[in-house]
Amino acid sequence: MEFVLSSHVDLGQEEGDIFDPSKLDPERCESCYGAEMEDLKCCNTCDDVREAYRRRGWAFKNPDTIEQCKREGFSQKMQEQKNEGCQIYGFLEVNKVAGNFHFAPGKSFQQSHVHVHDLQSFGLDNINMTHFIKHLSFGRDYPGIVNPLDGTNVAAPQASMMYQYFVKIVPTIYVKWDGEVVKTNQFSVTRHEKVANGLIGDQGLPGVFSQFLTFNPLKNSLS
Repeated sequence: MEFVLSSHVDLGQEEGDIFDPSKLDPERCESCYGAEMEDLKCCNTCDDVREAYRRRGWAFKNPDTIEQCKREGFSQKMQEQKNEGCQIYGFLEVNKVAGNFHFAPGKSFQQSHVHVHDLQSFGLDNINMTHFIKHLSFGRDYPGIVNPLDGTNVAAPQASMMYQYFVKIVPTIYVKWDGEVVKTNQFSVTRHEKVANGLIGDQGLPGVFSQFLTFNPLKNSLS
């Protein structure tokens, strides 16, 4: 499974003053801006403040009002990364039940038992979900197998697009000429897309979502 999102640019071509955390008092205890908790009373870094907000279920709206984030150049770093892409590859082991996996910007957290992403530091107008799916399969390969999403190249027509790939999986048994049995899966897929204007609910979330609906009770046998 390999996804490539957006394009790649090198960062840090021009560097200004570099923040040196060693110059700060190691015994300091800085504000969490009202998000303090029993086990997180001090927020000495921008990430600490973001984590405190995440635990509270608060949106992290304007880093320029947070001293730790200003000091660390958080907004500048985000600006430098606005055209940056990412390459994702690996394997997932899942149960034979309906589920999903997705790729979306922002830090995720649970709010009222709902999975959400904090996109406030990005801005919805700056999220480009252009993507290329080099390969996606469910199980082992066999001669002649067709994975319908391989080589899929999608250019997002505008910002904050939400792409949903609805996948229907069919268990498959392939018997080789020497008698070896390969247990794997085939799948069909339907794609839907829309502009996502929010973080949760009917407005959707910008990202690329793969929802494998069910494992079909039928089974194909090939030889």
